[in-house]
Amino acid sequence: MTQPLFYVSPEQQIKDRAEFARAGIARGRSALVLRYADGIVFVAENRSQTLHKVAEIYDRIGFAAVGRYNEFDNLRIAGIRHADVRGYTYDRRDVTGRMLANAYAQVLGTIFSTVTEKPYEVELAVAEVGATAAQDQIYRLTFDGSVADETEFCVMGGSAEAVTAALRENYDPAHRLGRALSLAIEALSADNDGQSPAVEALEVAVLDRTRRLPRKFRRLTADGITEALATPVKKPRARAKA
Repeated sequence: MTQPLFYVSPEQQIKDRAEFARAGIARGRSALVLRYADGIVFVAENRSQTLHKVAEIYDRIGFAAVGRYNEFDNLRIAGIRHADVRGYTYDRRDVTGRMLANAYAQVLGTIFSTVTEKPYEVELAVAEVGATAAQDQIYRLTFDGSVADETEFCVMGGSAEAVTAALRENYDPAHRLGRALSLAIEALSADNDGQSPAVEALEVAVLDRTRRLPRKFRRLTADGITEALATPVKKPRARAKA
């Protein structure tokens, strides 16, 4: 006996696939990408020492993602290869955050629209640090290939809305690294039942424009995070009266 065939409208298929992807992404912990005075910082709650949510893509470009690890790690590797080939074939200056964001958007959009393939349960950010703060770029990409150009920060995964609201209260892109890290950790408590994650449970990296090396990406160890948080905030000097 043949099984009956059921018709599902294209609109319902898209809705079901989107709900499936969102549910998978929301099960993980949040990750943040935010600008600070000297560059861009990536902060994610991640207890693993080997499975990274944050990575370097190219000289001035970093990557952060949440969701299913094997899927976003495949995207990370593909991004590195794409950047290396373009930089070698043309010029290293031709490798930009916008170029990589467009490439990721095409891949994610194609996978999401292919009904015979499972949509990727990932959300990712591509960030590029510029020579000046005005040239910094942060692009947020969702599972369906949509791209958003974020001017200050973006939050992905977990309780993203609650973390975003908590971060927005006191955030300023002119903050130094220690203050930006402190605000990010406080905001992550909204995704952890009000408890701020321990330093050992954090994965932190920066794109530091003040670094003299061509590669601006560096990871912060637990000791480095603690040192940055302990650095006192410098207050601006008062102007002398004429």
